Amino acid sequence: MDLETTQNNAVAKFPLLKQGDYEMWKLRIEQYFQVQDYALWEVIEYGNSFKPVARTTTNADGTSTSTIPGPVTTEEKAQKKNDVKARSILLMALPNEHQLTFNQYKDAKTLFEAIQARFGVNETTKKTQNTLLKQMYENFSASSQESLDFISNRLQKIISQLAILGENISQEDLNFKFC
Repeated sequence: MDLETTQNNAVAKFPLLKQGDYEMWKLRIEQYFQVQDYALWEVIEYGNSFKPVARTTTNADGTSTSTIPGPVTTEEKAQKKNDVKARSILLMALPNEHQLTFNQYKDAKTLFEAIQARFGVNETTKKTQNTLLKQMYENFSASSQESLDFISNRLQKIISQLAILGENISQEDLNFKFC
């Protein structure tokens, strides 16, 4: 397999949301959309700018009929296409047991907001996670049977998770962990 095929296959794999892993998933899904097509991320972040307006027509017998037209111009069609594509990718990134729950959201922005409300970390949970991660960092120790790479990767994972929650570890403090 050549390098270009390998890269295209790597790009095609989008991150799946796992219980308790929302913050990392959010970072990865944003990166995925930005790599695929930045316009898709803009639809999620700002919403679809195509907003159809109901048109009312009066019939000959005096009754009126309201219709909501679909996209007409090329730009409107592109906006609608981006919204549908972004929404579909978000739905595919969800576990099967959540498909029916989230399928009710008809545009990408409200779908992403609903996912965030369901899986995102609220302040209480964030404080708890922060406390647990700080304890893990403080209690971090390495076994003499572990490789330096393995130790470093374990420590880096804790530091990265703390950084996501807004906690930064000084380089000096980090150096003491390896002494």
